[in-house]
Amino acid sequence: MSGWWCTGLRWPDVEPVLGWERGDGTGPGRVSVLAYGRELGFRAEGERHCTGARGNPCPVGAVVPVRSTGARCAECARLDRAHSVAADTIADDPRTYRVYLAWFGPGMVKVGITGEARGAARLREQGAVVFSWLGRGPLMAARRTEELLRSALGVPDRIPYARKRAARDALPCEAERAAEIEGLYRRAAALEGAGWPEALERLPFAAVDHAGVFGLAGAGPSARAVTGLVDGGVVAGRLVAAAGPDLHLETPDAGIVVLDTRLVTGWDLVGADPRAGVSVPVVAVGGGGVQDGLF
Repeated sequence: MSGWWCTGLRWPDVEPVLGWERGDGTGPGRVSVLAYGRELGFRAEGERHCTGARGNPCPVGAVVPVRSTGARCAECARLDRAHSVAADTIADDPRTYRVYLAWFGPGMVKVGITGEARGAARLREQGAVVFSWLGRGPLMAARRTEELLRSALGVPDRIPYARKRAARDALPCEAERAAEIEGLYRRAAALEGAGWPEALERLPFAAVDHAGVFGLAGAGPSARAVTGLVDGGVVAGRLVAAAGPDLHLETPDAGIVVLDTRLVTGWDLVGADPRAGVSVPVVAVGGGGVQDGLF
């Protein structure tokens, strides 16, 4: 392997970055700060391999499916999941967590939790167009609040990612977006005294809108989404927006194509002409065809 493996799109701040590591495991990694209007191009080579778990390489270098968003073999996926917050295996975690309400499109609001030290990075990683904090406290109190909202208000903790992606092309105005999430916040706040954990401090409502951060206002509608890379396949174009794990690329022959960078992880990548367009399988946005592994 002579190229680089992409470790995915990250949102440490309001600027998206792509993480990279050498495909042969040598040398330090690096990041590429992305800017809207920039041209990007790369070609996949060989086979897609498991990316390992928790910073450790896959012991067998397993080949993984090209359409999987996890890029992990079954054993590495199990190890990674076992140490995650979502697995509820670290009940004595001393860190402070926050409960949030996230809005992805009309009628698509979910509840979730994230470590307070991470700030809003988790919301940007999920592609939340708008969010508001709801409360803060210990992990188990945050978990109980999440369950309370699911049962009392019917608020999901997961939304299929294909629905989130499709909703970005027809967003209502900023005021309408904020109003919908504020309505849910008020319903959630009314539950204090009715099962709300005492250890969870309620936080005031404040809508944070990411449409500008994601570059969605001037991006234009997305026609197609990549479903997986192939050996020799090229993805190239001008970056017009980014949201969650997705890059929205304006291509010379296929309009705006969305690339879920989770599909890129585990591939050996080399540079390609940014004007080369897309020569990998695609599907109409909203048409499915990719696992929805991001909440």
